[in-house]
Amino acid sequence: MDPVRLTLEQLRELRDDIAPRAARRSRASVRRRIDRWRDRAFFIAQCALAAAVAWALAHYVLGHAQPFFAPVAAMVCLGFSFGQRLRRVAEVMVGVAVGVLVGDLFVKIFGTGVVQIVFVVALAMSVAVLLGAGNLMTTQAGVQAAIVTTLLPSPGAGFSRWLDAALGGVVALAAATIAPAAAIRRPRQQATSVLNELSEILVETADGLRAHDTEAVTDALRRARASESLLDDLRSAAAEGVAVVRLSPFRRRHRGRVQQIADLVDPLDRAIRNIRVLVRRAAVSVWRDERMPAEYPMLLERLADGTRLIAESLFEPAADVAAHRVLGELGRRTAVMPTPPGLSAVVVLGQIRSTIVDLLELTGTSYDEARELVPLRPDGLDEK
Repeated sequence: MDPVRLTLEQLRELRDDIAPRAARRSRASVRRRIDRWRDRAFFIAQCALAAAVAWALAHYVLGHAQPFFAPVAAMVCLGFSFGQRLRRVAEVMVGVAVGVLVGDLFVKIFGTGVVQIVFVVALAMSVAVLLGAGNLMTTQAGVQAAIVTTLLPSPGAGFSRWLDAALGGVVALAAATIAPAAAIRRPRQQATSVLNELSEILVETADGLRAHDTEAVTDALRRARASESLLDDLRSAAAEGVAVVRLSPFRRRHRGRVQQIADLVDPLDRAIRNIRVLVRRAAVSVWRDERMPAEYPMLLERLADGTRLIAESLFEPAADVAAHRVLGELGRRTAVMPTPPGLSAVVVLGQIRSTIVDLLELTGTSYDEARELVPLRPDGLDEK
């Protein structure tokens, strides 16, 4: 009876433990959904208002009885990023024009029917492809040809569809000029996240080297490899921000600050690549039980300090001076260190020096000036 009783007690404890965890997961899921909605609330409102305005203009100004493509075109165009909207609006309008023209002529000559639909859609999409269209323009040509053939079979009736598309695109562009401030803030926030993550990776690598902890260096390597996705997010956010300040007259005063963050992408990309190689070689040294100079964890921690200060400088410019000083001192320190034993130690030192140059560029230092702050070593360990 005791084993059975013990099992039942364990089941009760397990049940009591699962319920709170499930509740926590549920609350976290609700919070994530609410946060996602808040992030997209402006976009949702923008699409809803643009669709209503496009329909009203097409119906009351142009006199179209059922201008359903006007709101659709407005929402389709707003669905793309700022940098794509001008090109996408043009593609939608040209695609609609091609589809309407082909469909209207086809109906006039051959009428409507199953066979006609096959041919008119294929013909319209083929014409769009021959004009050098992308997927969106080609699809719109096929869709509009099908609409004209099936819903608007009377010749000439389909051309109002092109006007609806043009109107919807114009409304979308007008709505896009009212850009949310989040598009301006996001690149800076994303750059800060990338730099803080790199700082934490370097600290974890230093701890792993100091304690010879296989699990720590393995986790640091995993995070270093995953950091590429963070850079992709930054690149996308920076491109969006630059497009916003270029297209929106209400945000052009932020152009300098947004471009400053966009200029960080390339040196930050190089820094991430160097740190990834650095962490991989540090992990290899732990896995293979290789000796690493005792000073290396301290070097990595100072490199992490410089990286963290650069992250702070994106919001507090005064931290830029401190980052420059820390990295300059570290560069000079690596130049006078004795030549390390073993391949792993040589690679790690070389990657530290390369990363210092990349990070100095993030502080506004030119490439040539950054190289001067990392003096030459007598052993030629200066690939930068």
